[in-house]
Amino acid sequence: MRIVAQRVKRATVSVESKMVGEIKTGLLLFVGVEEADTMEDVEWLAKKMVNMRVFNDENQQMNFSVKEVEGEILTVSQFTLHAATKKGNRPSFMRAAAPSKAEKLYEQLKLQLSALMGKNCPSGKFGANMQVELLNDGPVTIIIDSQNRE
Repeated sequence: MRIVAQRVKRATVSVESKMVGEIKTGLLLFVGVEEADTMEDVEWLAKKMVNMRVFNDENQQMNFSVKEVEGEILTVSQFTLHAATKKGNRPSFMRAAAPSKAEKLYEQLKLQLSALMGKNCPSGKFGANMQVELLNDGPVTIIIDSQNRE
């Protein structure tokens, strides 16, 4: 499972011109599920995202997690994070999980994040064409892949 996490001042996700998710200060997570992913990946990444220290303290050092700053998390599914681009000009998505598997793990990630945060974490709609707006803070953008934990 691959996540591109962006520290944001605000973010929204819309489907068919209707806003389906919105946060203020927090993390916007673009989530791609690959065929090799399991619930172990979901649990590891959920804990990692909630506890990753990417928010500034009074000395402008990244010492606080999203939970510690009482921020929010917005998740957006994005299978294109597993694009292979070495050959040709058209990306291949062979590593991305089949939609049925990907949706189950994505939904489990949302549940885990909400449980760890102690509140509902809004999200986009799996498989939909979405429009995402954000104000990146920093900018801080972290890429993390549960298949590369070392």
